[in-house]
Amino acid sequence: MLTTSAFLQYAQWTAIAALVLAGLTGLAFLLKWGIRFRLVGVTGFTLVLAVGLFALGVVPFTRVRIPGAVRFSTVYDAGSTLAVIAVPPTVTEEQLEATLKQAAYDLYSYGRLSRGDEKLLIRARTIVHPEPGLSQLLVVGEVRRSLEVRDDEEMAIHVFTENLAKLPQPESSAAS
Repeated sequence: MLTTSAFLQYAQWTAIAALVLAGLTGLAFLLKWGIRFRLVGVTGFTLVLAVGLFALGVVPFTRVRIPGAVRFSTVYDAGSTLAVIAVPPTVTEEQLEATLKQAAYDLYSYGRLSRGDEKLLIRARTIVHPEPGLSQLLVVGEVRRSLEVRDDEEMAIHVFTENLAKLPQPESSAAS
């Protein structure tokens, strides 16, 4: 993953290229070259690129990692107040709580539509197969977090233990 210092270095090289292109564009106007107006466009684009890379170098990339969280996939997210994630059917209660917290950080965005509700609801679901040819969807937990505060200290995590108990239990090894 690119770091902020790498973006700053790319911005520096792009800005130098933009200055060289600006000099070349000035020379093209003095000598009345046929490509002088194309050079204006290339120079302008290079300047915009340099400013964008500089902005990426200034804004820190922060990604919260919650220990114990398992991989999940987002199965529904309309960009408003509801999202659904899928977790593996082997998830434990501790892993589920960590995964819900991870999803709350990952799915947070300033651009979500609130539609009168200031909370984002993220539900975790999994699929179990009680018998061959039959699939059952189980909602095993949910988290409610603020749409306004990035680091929400008052996240409400709720694990549905009755549905979590329906998940297949890992086979325990024989004690020796």
